[in-house]
Amino acid sequence: MKTIGLITNSRMKTSCRILVSCRNSAFFGFPPGKCHRIPTNNSYHVGFNFDHSREFHAYPFRILGFRRVIDKTQKGFRGAESSWGQSRVSSSSGFNSDHNREFHTYPLRASGFRRVFDKTQKAFCGPESSFGQSRGFSSSCGGSVKRGVSVVGRGFSDVRNYSTSVETRVNEKNFERIYVQGGMNVKPLVVERIDKDENVAIEEEYRVEVDDTADSESVNVDVGEVLSSTREESEIEKEAWKFLQQAVVTYCGSPVGTMAANDPGDKQPLNYDQVFIRDFVPAALAFLLRGEGEIVRNFLLHTLQLQSWEKTVDCYSPGQGLMPASFKVRTVPLDDNKSEEVLDPDFGESAIGRVAPVDSGLWWIILLRAYGKITGDYALQERVDVQTGIKLILNLCLTDGFDMFPSLLVTDGSCMIDRRMGIHGHPLEIQALFYSALRCSREMLTINDGSKNLVRAINNRLSALSFHIREYYWVDMKKINEIYRYKTEEYSTEATNKFNIYPDQIPGWLMDWIPEEGGYLIGNLQPAHMDFRFFTLGNLWSIISSLGTPKQNEAILNLFEAKWDDIMGHMPLKICYPALENEEWRIITGSDPKNTPWSYHNGGSWPTLLWQFTLACIKMGRSDLAGKAVALAEKRLSVDRWPEYYDTRNGKFIGKQSRLYQTWTVAGFLTSKMLLENPEMASLLFLDEDYELLEICVCALSKTGRKRCSRGAARSQILV
Repeated sequence: MKTIGLITNSRMKTSCRILVSCRNSAFFGFPPGKCHRIPTNNSYHVGFNFDHSREFHAYPFRILGFRRVIDKTQKGFRGAESSWGQSRVSSSSGFNSDHNREFHTYPLRASGFRRVFDKTQKAFCGPESSFGQSRGFSSSCGGSVKRGVSVVGRGFSDVRNYSTSVETRVNEKNFERIYVQGGMNVKPLVVERIDKDENVAIEEEYRVEVDDTADSESVNVDVGEVLSSTREESEIEKEAWKFLQQAVVTYCGSPVGTMAANDPGDKQPLNYDQVFIRDFVPAALAFLLRGEGEIVRNFLLHTLQLQSWEKTVDCYSPGQGLMPASFKVRTVPLDDNKSEEVLDPDFGESAIGRVAPVDSGLWWIILLRAYGKITGDYALQERVDVQTGIKLILNLCLTDGFDMFPSLLVTDGSCMIDRRMGIHGHPLEIQALFYSALRCSREMLTINDGSKNLVRAINNRLSALSFHIREYYWVDMKKINEIYRYKTEEYSTEATNKFNIYPDQIPGWLMDWIPEEGGYLIGNLQPAHMDFRFFTLGNLWSIISSLGTPKQNEAILNLFEAKWDDIMGHMPLKICYPALENEEWRIITGSDPKNTPWSYHNGGSWPTLLWQFTLACIKMGRSDLAGKAVALAEKRLSVDRWPEYYDTRNGKFIGKQSRLYQTWTVAGFLTSKMLLENPEMASLLFLDEDYELLEICVCALSKTGRKRCSRGAARSQILV
C-alpha cells in the first residue's frame, strides 16, 4: 500500500490585498499570514491509500462542498448525497485500495473549501471562486490553486476544530459568550491574492486530470436555465439587466456586489457609488434566480470579513458582530508606480447622522439563507467563519439590556429609513427583519454542545417576539375601537392598557382610513406611545417571515387592495403612509429638507419595494395583486430612467433629489418579474408559520404568580 498526495501547479500572481485592521483574532478564523496545519495524527485523516489496479471517478456534487470519488469495482468512498432543501450530512474521507487505481475528477459545482494535500502536511485554502477566477484569500495557503486539484469536502468535518476555537456558554446573566482564538489584541492582517509569476510552481507526484469546462460556471446554473427557458425577455427586462451588469463592482478581478446607483450624469455621487448590504439584496436575488451565484458568494464572504474590522466613532467602538452599512473598493498607490485595491467599509462613522446600520447584519443572514436555498450550496453556511459570523450578529442582538420588551431597541435612522423620521424605539421594520433573521439563523446554525444554548435563546426570543408583535402592534377596526375606549393609569399585572396608551393619540386620519376588512401592524410601540403610521416594508416582511398570524397577513393584503390609490398610486409603493406635515414635520424630522411631506422617506414611493410585495403576495396566494403592481411600475420605470424614488401623494413625479439608474430599483423590478413567472422559487425565500413557537412560553418557567400569559389569544387567531 502506498499513500500519496495530490498537488497541483501553483503560480505567483500580482498582489491584490484586503487590509484588515482587526480587533478579533483572525480573518475568517485563520491565523494571520500562514497556513493552518491539520495534525496528521488526528482521526480525521485525509490521505488516499490505493493500489494500481483500480480506477476512481469523481462526479459533480451540487449540495455539499466536495467531490464524490467512486471506485468502478468497489465503493471506496461514498460522499454524502443530498438534494435541494435537505439537511447536511457528515462524511469521512479515507480511501483504501490498491496501487493500480486511477483517479478521474469532474467539475465541482458548489465547493466550500478547496484542499491541497502532500505527503507530509495537510494545508487548506480559501473558498473557490469560479466567477472571475478570484481566490479571496488564497495567499495564506501559498498561492492560488489552479484547476486540476482534487477536492475533499468539509460537510460536517472536523475542520472547524482546526481553524478556529469557537465556544458558546450560557449562564443566567449572559446567554452566550463567543471566544475566538487569539483574543482581542491581534496585529493588522494583510490578506493577499497571488497572481501569475513563472518563478513558483509545485511539482505533482501524481497528476490529476480535471475537465474544467463547467468549473467557471456559477453555482447551480440549472436555476437560471429553468427561469430563462420560460419565455423571451422583454426589451425593458433586457435594458434592466444591462444596467444591473454595469453596476457590478469588482475587487481583485471578482464581482463583489453592485453600487447603489450608476447615474453617469451625477457629478456628486456621495456614497451612492458604494456597495450597500441592504441595497444589494434584491440584486443578489436577481443574480441567484438567473443562476449567477458567485457574485453573491463573494459578497457574503467579503462583508463577513469586514465584520471583524475595528469600528470607532469618537474613541468609542460598538460591539463585535456589527456589519457595515456599505463598502467601497479603493485603489491605493504603492511604490514603483504600483497600486493595489482595498475594501473601505462604512459602519456609520461616515454616514449622515453617524447611525450604526442595525439592519445590515439582519439582511446578511437573510441573504445567506436565500443563497443556500436557491443554489444548494449549504457548505458555505457550515464554514467556521460563517458560523462564527452568525453567532456574533446574534450575540449583538440578543445581549441582555434594560428593555422590558422582546423587540429590538434601536435609534432613529438605523434601517432603510436612515434619516430622522421619528422611528426610534422599536420600529416594525427592525422587528420583522430581526424575527426573520432569528428564524434563518436557527435553520443554518450547526447544532452542537457549543450552540445548543444559543438555539434555545433564539427559540425563546422568537416565541416572545411573535406574541408581542401580534398582540400589541396589530390594529384593525375592532382594535382601534378598543383603544378608543381604553382606561388609563392602570396599575396592575391584570391591566388591559398595558402601555398606558391615551385614546387621544389615535389620529383623525386613521378613523376614516382603516378599512372594514383590513388591518396592519403599527410602526412603533413604546410606553404611552403608538406610532399609527403604516410602514410598508415592516408589514411586508411580517407576511414573508410569518411574524403576523395567517389571518393578520391576509388582512394586510386586504388593506393594500382597499387602499390601492394611497399606497400604490401612480408608482408603487409608499414607504409609509401618511406623510408628516406642517408642525409635526418640523418637530419630528427637524425640518429635514430631503424628507419634506410626500418625498423620500416621508411618504415617498419606492419601486424597490416591489420585490418584497411580490414575495408576500405569492405567499398568500394573491399573485394578481403583485402582477398589477409590477405592470404599473413597468409603464414608467424605463422611461423615467429607473429613479430611486417618486414624490407627491400619488407618486406622480420623480423625486426631487432622486438618483437615476438606481440599482435596487432595477433589481427589484427584475426580481419581481422572475418570481411571478416562477412562483415555486418564491417558496424558497419565505418562511411558513411555525406552530411550535406558540407552544414555547418562558412564562411557564416562572414559579411566581406575577406573570399573566395571554398566548391563548394569539393561538386563537391562527387559521389552521
